[in-house]
Amino acid sequence: MSTKKRLAVNKTYKLYIGGQFPRTESGRYYELKGRKDALLANVSRASRKDFRNAVAVARKASPGWASATAYLRGQILYRVAEMLEGRAEQFEEELRAQGATPLAAKKEVATSVDLFVHYAGWSDKYQALFSSVNPVATPHFNFSMPESTGVVAAVAPEGSGLLGLCSVIAPILVGGNASVILASHARPLCAITLAEVLNSSDVPAGAVNILTGLRDELLTQFAEHMDVNAFLLCSDEPGETRLVQERAAENVKRVIPHSDAPLGESPYHILDFQEIKTTWHPVGV
Repeated sequence: MSTKKRLAVNKTYKLYIGGQFPRTESGRYYELKGRKDALLANVSRASRKDFRNAVAVARKASPGWASATAYLRGQILYRVAEMLEGRAEQFEEELRAQGATPLAAKKEVATSVDLFVHYAGWSDKYQALFSSVNPVATPHFNFSMPESTGVVAAVAPEGSGLLGLCSVIAPILVGGNASVILASHARPLCAITLAEVLNSSDVPAGAVNILTGLRDELLTQFAEHMDVNAFLLCSDEPGETRLVQERAAENVKRVIPHSDAPLGESPYHILDFQEIKTTWHPVGV
């Protein structure tokens, strides 16, 4: 019997665009190292063209997802939670490989599952919370109600591999928006595994697109793209926040700054990516 030591086959993590897992168009990757500087995986280094492609498919998917019923959106988010829990061991293993303790990895996966269940429950309730009947001085009914913003770009927290990503995706998705998300550069392993969960959970192709790569290369493009309606930036760097706000002003893009930490469970994170539409109707007609 041969005693020759075999070489490990390291996984190459691709992007998630339009419900598919393409290689980056630039062909660039970066090596993700673990304990004792061991190679964990090769991770795609998305380019600006990858981002533009993702925005194009997100725009195409946006009307269909926005018109889905609140009940359907809630069912799909709950299915994501089911699938995530079913693959808990894999997510925990990936988090441990990226430096988390076993207890912290288990807690992060459980909290991520609970977060999707939380937002699934809000799917048919936030509309009533944020709608209003407005008093007016003329003989009209005047109603205000939320509706999805459209395409949202987001930079997930750098310090959180799974929970940060889930906390960004869930409130954007349940509100009927399509999104393009840049995952953590330092902890990217859970990003494409989560994409596999989304892909098998009836989330429409293009409603969520996940990129991996460098903030420095993509941040300006995220802020300047004219077909992105809103931008969520999770960062503790004042320079990044200032850059995004300046570059986003060109098309009056809404910018939501947040600390480099997972977003909490709150319907107000859904409201961040809603437009308020007001309707007038004559009384008695």
